[in-house]
Amino acid sequence: MTINRRGGHCRILGEPAAARLAAQALQHFHALANEPLSIDELQLGLIEMTRTQGKLAPPAGILLTKKSDLHGRTPNQVAYLKNIQNHDITFGIGPAGTGKTYLAVASAIDAFERDLVSRIILTRPAVEAGERLGFLPGDLTQKIDPYLRPLYDALYDLMGFDKVSKLFEKQNIEIAPLAYMRGRTLNHAFIILDEAQNTTPEQMKMFLTRIGIGAKAVVTGDPTQIDLPRGQKSGLIEARRILAEVRGLAFTDFDASDVVRHPLVARIVEAYEQHAAPPT
Repeated sequence: MTINRRGGHCRILGEPAAARLAAQALQHFHALANEPLSIDELQLGLIEMTRTQGKLAPPAGILLTKKSDLHGRTPNQVAYLKNIQNHDITFGIGPAGTGKTYLAVASAIDAFERDLVSRIILTRPAVEAGERLGFLPGDLTQKIDPYLRPLYDALYDLMGFDKVSKLFEKQNIEIAPLAYMRGRTLNHAFIILDEAQNTTPEQMKMFLTRIGIGAKAVVTGDPTQIDLPRGQKSGLIEARRILAEVRGLAFTDFDASDVVRHPLVARIVEAYEQHAAPPT
């Protein structure tokens, strides 16, 4: 496909379906071009239009975060946000780069800003540490922090460093390893369990039964990246099987078409999925 431009007019030559999509993309970005467009905006916009064949998915409401244009870029992401809004417990299951954790954190910030919850609690199992944790330098917090870094990054990106730091001081935001959840009842909180494929069934049950009055929980994970010891069942996979018919829960499944990172990531995920698929 080629695009020829003369002045303010463009002529697109190529296969009809692709040409129509290119024309829609040009019109979409032209409408946004009152201000300079960043590479991120261009790449995300192209991903969104490609995934929806030019029919941009309606956003699932405006999220109150630092990023005013944040919304679901694919049909599955839009469904995920709606599930989070409409259910007390939501599972987001799929490969890396599909926005599972990022959109969950954005939804938590939105709920906090609207005073729907009084605190945000983010947790994940520190499976990779294992018995080697004691050999890492620093106190317990410093040993655990590297495993929780993606959650910090999402918070800083969506809320700003200064505001997040103040909320940590006031204990309105808490990030902790999953083991710290045992014995607690979490009321009026938005709780996110990340990397849930690395929980055991017992840990998953423990987490889900922490949910208290006025609380909302999101569980995210990728069943293809399990770091548990060989032979150990994943709590995420077991929860999907056991809780499939439980009312009040929602499951959103993501695949390579939902990847919103670098375009190569989607192709890498697709290649691994094809390699893992049993021969027909």
